Amino acid sequence: MNFSPLGLTPLIGVFDMPRSLAFYRDRLGFSVVSASPEVETKEGRFSHWMWLRFGGADIMLNTQYDSDERPLQEPGRTHKDAVFYIGCSDIELAYQELTGRGLKVERPKMAPYGLMLFSVEDPDGYTIVFQEVRGQI
Repeated sequence: MNFSPLGLTPLIGVFDMPRSLAFYRDRLGFSVVSASPEVETKEGRFSHWMWLRFGGADIMLNTQYDSDERPLQEPGRTHKDAVFYIGCSDIELAYQELTGRGLKVERPKMAPYGLMLFSVEDPDGYTIVFQEVRGQI
C-alpha cells in the first residue's frame, strides 16, 4: 500500500439534528468540528450536516430530510445493522464520565473476544460501543 489512511469517519442519517447533536455533544462529549450553515425550518433552526470529534473518534451527522420535508412522525428505527466501536484507554473512567453526564448504560462487561465494553443506543437507533482491549484478540 502506498498511502496510509488517517482514520474513518462514518456519515449517518439522523431524523432530528438538534436531538442527535445534544446526544453526541452533551451526553457523549463530542465537539463540533464543522457544520453546514444553519437553516430555519418549521422544525426549528439547525444545520443539516455536522462533523463531530471526540478524541480520535469522528462521526458526521446528516439529516435524512430536506428543510420542511421531515414527516411529523419519526419512521421506525432501522439502524440495527450499524454498530460503531470507540476505543478507550480506560473503560471504567469512560463509564463513570458518561453516566455522570446522565447516560443510562449497564456496567462494562468482558466479551469472550478480549474486549471490556458497554454500549448505548443513540436517538436514531445506532449502537455505540465503548471498548478497551483487555485480552487476546
